[in-house]
Amino acid sequence: MSLVLRLQLFAHASTDALAEVRFPADEPVSDRGRRELERVRPPVVDHALTAPERRTVDTAAVLGVRAESDTALRELDYGTWAGKPMSTVPEADLAAWLIDPHAAPHGGESIVALLGRTRGWLDEMGGRSGRWLAVTHPSVIRAATVCVLEAPASAFWRVDVRPASVTRLHARDGRWTLRLA
Repeated sequence: MSLVLRLQLFAHASTDALAEVRFPADEPVSDRGRRELERVRPPVVDHALTAPERRTVDTAAVLGVRAESDTALRELDYGTWAGKPMSTVPEADLAAWLIDPHAAPHGGESIVALLGRTRGWLDEMGGRSGRWLAVTHPSVIRAATVCVLEAPASAFWRVDVRPASVTRLHARDGRWTLRLA
């Protein structure tokens, strides 16, 4: 018998950091984010996970979903840039990070490291079955999409994930596919 997993990756709702063009820290969902979630129908799932940060926990709570925290879904580590306006980061450092997926000039996590963490999580999830929801961050959803498509790390910034959006993945016996609605 074949195991089938239907996974919805739900991007947390908007935060003040997004509106202010700041690198995120552990902030809550903003008023705008709460309004975004009012337009969302709660998903029907068997199991739910959330990243540990406040904005993902808030999103799950507003959706009315009881979710277990999973640290593998945590936000990309922005290191010394966390909470800072993007305009305060030296252009050369920002360019290096955006161009080279191995770079981590901010003392945090590189895109390659995030892809590795996400690939490990997908491998673990691929052995499960049922309908799952994971409330997480756009960076993790970008990484999961790149992993599922077996695209190069350089494709990471070409995946756009908006707040309160859903990306659907399916796994059959550990083999992943991206499902477009």
